[in-house]
Amino acid sequence: MRILLTNDDGIHAPGLALLEQIAASLSDDVWVCAPALEQSGTGHSLTLHMPVRLHEHGHQRFAVGGTPTDSINLALRKLFADRKPDLVISGINHGENLADDITYSGTISAAMEGALAGIPAIAMSQALRNAGHGFAAAEGWAAKVIEPLTRFAMARRTLVNVNFPALPAAEVRGIKVARQGFHDYARGSLVEGTDPRGRPYFWFGLEDVEHTLDHGTDLEAVNDGFISVTPLQVDLTDHAAMGRLAEVVGQ
Repeated sequence: MRILLTNDDGIHAPGLALLEQIAASLSDDVWVCAPALEQSGTGHSLTLHMPVRLHEHGHQRFAVGGTPTDSINLALRKLFADRKPDLVISGINHGENLADDITYSGTISAAMEGALAGIPAIAMSQALRNAGHGFAAAEGWAAKVIEPLTRFAMARRTLVNVNFPALPAAEVRGIKVARQGFHDYARGSLVEGTDPRGRPYFWFGLEDVEHTLDHGTDLEAVNDGFISVTPLQVDLTDHAAMGRLAEVVGQ
């Protein structure tokens, strides 16, 4: 099995190093193509107005001067002209990607780019929440999560989002398949300041937000000490509204 790894924390991130170790236990054909620098919050963005550069960092390891989406795109076009990867794994992200964080996440968007190319894709994130356990849950459980997912027949243009709770591996209660939850309100604050040249600037804060722990959601699962596994689809169509909307617009 040929596995392509990426992330949004950058080529030197500890979560990626851990993911490389885990992937190496599953395959002897592991590749890395990740952003050269941290790209958290870039979502599913492409670099279109400047060149993107590819730098080699050892055997089958490459850094891209761009976004996570650029990294997958460039890897598939340049590195795998002969044969595509069998699996794309993005992560392990430094911090959770739950609920509507999914829409901002470069980690998930990189996996999404793999899914768009017809490759089974998994995004993996480790909740931290100042608990002091680091990547312990991911280290102890990631291989146990990935292995059955490699046997799961993912539909085209779908991916799986995995989040590990902020716990020691021995305290994780298991794995739960859960739907995407939603936060209670828009995230963060706005910090205003003035730069040394007297020009105003604005900086978005990233304070914790309230979670809506609806039953069966990824938020609830991770909060209760489980690993959440959430199937996602690239098709954002609200299929249930199609008929009603057609009536409103007169079709």
